[in-house]
Amino acid sequence: MSGSALAGQVVLVTGGGTGIGAAVARRFAGEGATVIVTGRRLEPLERVAAEIGGEAIATDAADAADAARLVQTVQDRHGRLDVLVANAGGHGFATVLDTDDAAWEAALRANLTTAFVAARAALPALLASRGRIVVISSIAGLFAGPSVAGYTVGKHALIGLTRSLARDYGRQGVRVNAVCPGWVATPMADQEMDEFAAAAGIGDRADAYAAVTADVPLARPAQPEEIAAVVRFLGSEESSYLTGAVIVADGGAHIVDVPTLAFEHAGM
Repeated sequence: MSGSALAGQVVLVTGGGTGIGAAVARRFAGEGATVIVTGRRLEPLERVAAEIGGEAIATDAADAADAARLVQTVQDRHGRLDVLVANAGGHGFATVLDTDDAAWEAALRANLTTAFVAARAALPALLASRGRIVVISSIAGLFAGPSVAGYTVGKHALIGLTRSLARDYGRQGVRVNAVCPGWVATPMADQEMDEFAAAAGIGDRADAYAAVTADVPLARPAQPEEIAAVVRFLGSEESSYLTGAVIVADGGAHIVDVPTLAFEHAGM
């Protein structure tokens, strides 16, 4: 779209090969932005880049040298960086007693360090462009699910990172906001649903999604494109007076008063 406010903008998406990251890349590219997708696996990145007419660069976003090279490459090729979408994440699916030191470090590296290191590397370029950072946290950044200690801690910490960045760099024109999705129908969630369906004996993947969203007001998971729409808003000047905000996109799950569910289930 040549008339889009995003035309000419340069957008970097970490974890851009699948799921939410890929949907975000498609949304920005569809509105005229130049999009660079990055992640550790080159093959899915190249598929997304080919689809959107963007670029794929394999990078470990948690590695400082890798992240610095990535941002320098973007600047060398395009002369600027306007938006960083810190989407990379994963790991941390166990209780505290079942999480050893290596698993703990892996969870924090995947869910927190990726965003911290990518943001630190990108900030000089974003300061120059008065750009935006969108951090993808999770409803697990607000609440705790069972047996996801490392993931929960990492996603909570992303909200603190978002607020710290917004506080420190807002006066210099950089806006930083976070998105907390609930269940989203991504490849990672599909795998979880398949495992849940098998363990619970409740049927197939669709039945599993229905079960985990049964008490959510909208009673369904999000599609990645729905989260991408929120990210697009925060990554554009349409959100010009938002910084340090935490946008919850969970179908209303966070508004449910859990102790009253028993009344609803009883038909009262």
